[in-house]
Amino acid sequence: MTTSDAESKPRVLFLTHYFPPEVNAPANRTYEHAKQWRDRAEVTVVTNVPNHPEGKTFPGYRNRLLQEETIDGVRVVRVLTFVTPNEGFLLRTFNYVFYMIMATLYVVFSRVKFDVLVATSPQFFCGLAGKYAAKLRRKPFVLEIRDLWPESIVHVGAITNKRIVRLLEGMERRLYKAADRIVVVTRSFKEKIAAGGFDEEKIRIFYNGVYPDSFATGAEISDEALRAWIAGGFTAGYIGTIGMAHSVSTLVEAAARAEDPEIRYVVVGGGADRANVEREIEERGLDNIRVFPIQPKKEIPAIIKALDAFVVHLKNVPLFLTVVPSKMFEGMIMRKPILMGVKGESREILDRAECAVNFEPENADELARAVAALKADPERRRRLGENGERFVRENFDRRKIAAELLDVILETKRR
Repeated sequence: MTTSDAESKPRVLFLTHYFPPEVNAPANRTYEHAKQWRDRAEVTVVTNVPNHPEGKTFPGYRNRLLQEETIDGVRVVRVLTFVTPNEGFLLRTFNYVFYMIMATLYVVFSRVKFDVLVATSPQFFCGLAGKYAAKLRRKPFVLEIRDLWPESIVHVGAITNKRIVRLLEGMERRLYKAADRIVVVTRSFKEKIAAGGFDEEKIRIFYNGVYPDSFATGAEISDEALRAWIAGGFTAGYIGTIGMAHSVSTLVEAAARAEDPEIRYVVVGGGADRANVEREIEERGLDNIRVFPIQPKKEIPAIIKALDAFVVHLKNVPLFLTVVPSKMFEGMIMRKPILMGVKGESREILDRAECAVNFEPENADELARAVAALKADPERRRRLGENGERFVRENFDRRKIAAELLDVILETKRR
């Protein structure tokens, strides 16, 4: 690509709290999209020093004022970060606010060139950084909503002070108003925001999905203990954030109720609730469930492939009727039967795909029975896995989603 080619491309500036080598859902979504956009646009991502969820700077990185790198053709700018574990309300909030300040200062005072700015929320303060930076640079602002804040943190009990809730709700409304375009990841999110009096025409839905090629290749599992654990029996696995919203303790309870000694559970990830989950396993003396730390992104396909069933789970609260967890698409593309402990829009999708066994969220008895039933029926497992892969390829291929999303971003004009 020549210099003139690069200069002729539209320029997209993307603000995100998380980006690879971090491996959570927002990091994956932004990375996969940016990688697809690079042929049509010059993409710059402004993010933190990688440290999520343990609050430890990843090997090969230093927490400096500014550092740049190129990842798969995408320019990545990392700003000084307040590094802290993904636990504890005050420290995490300061982490979010610190990023908002640093990202805003970078966009406003650097010479970074862009035609449109996109910010993804949560975290909520990342969206605010986009609002302030776009306004000060007089550029169009696209707000991506992957979770409803502050509603989501209220529902899991992270905030109970009504004054703080009202303050955040007011900030949320002003953020929606400031955006020239709002991109949401579920139908329910669009309906919720529109019901608040915002113009439906400026709200567009772009579901999460999966980039099939990224799951066709990948590294083998390097953690020998993890590899041996999964291979040692019929294994149902949860991979992702171990947070207040996910109620991973339900898997612990299901493991306690398992009657078949060949059935085992595995949890791979980190987060605010990990220590509690590990303590519960130890206190109950369970030897059929283990927790392993978060693994490199390139190894996730191999981990999913090694499982017998893939667990998707959230707390049983009304808010989560509106969400569509991105991890379910990863299980589908790897031909794994999904153990679905989420209701609402996401369950509707999997019911259409005919690839899941549903259980009541936070109901360990139902989860344990579902795992036992899958173990006893290999033909059903095969059928569910094939259905899921076919459905996700036809309806949730991130290559198509990314291309259509970029069209909307580039068409966005400043009001």
